[in-house]
Amino acid sequence: MCYEAIISVKAAEDEARQAKSLARRQSQEEIETAQRIGEGTVAATLTRAESEIAHLKHLADQKAAEQAVDLASTTANRQATLRARAERRLDSTAALIVERISSTK
Repeated sequence: MCYEAIISVKAAEDEARQAKSLARRQSQEEIETAQRIGEGTVAATLTRAESEIAHLKHLADQKAAEQAVDLASTTANRQATLRARAERRLDSTAALIVERISSTK
């Protein structure tokens, strides 16, 4: 009976070692699978983010170009207004100079 108990305990220990080894392999496989999935998710997210950044940059460039055109138009309008005002003043200044020259003679 004693010998049978030893054999039974040894068999139980062997079975426990095998179960432990199997659990270790399965957990390692699950860890590797999770890492692959995580890496794939990170890569996909990075690709999506890069695409979104490129799209936003394109939109920003378009908006900047539109604002530059608007600013150029506004600047041209202001320049024309200032030039017209300066020309009117030039005419009145020239007339004033001619008048003073004429009156001093």
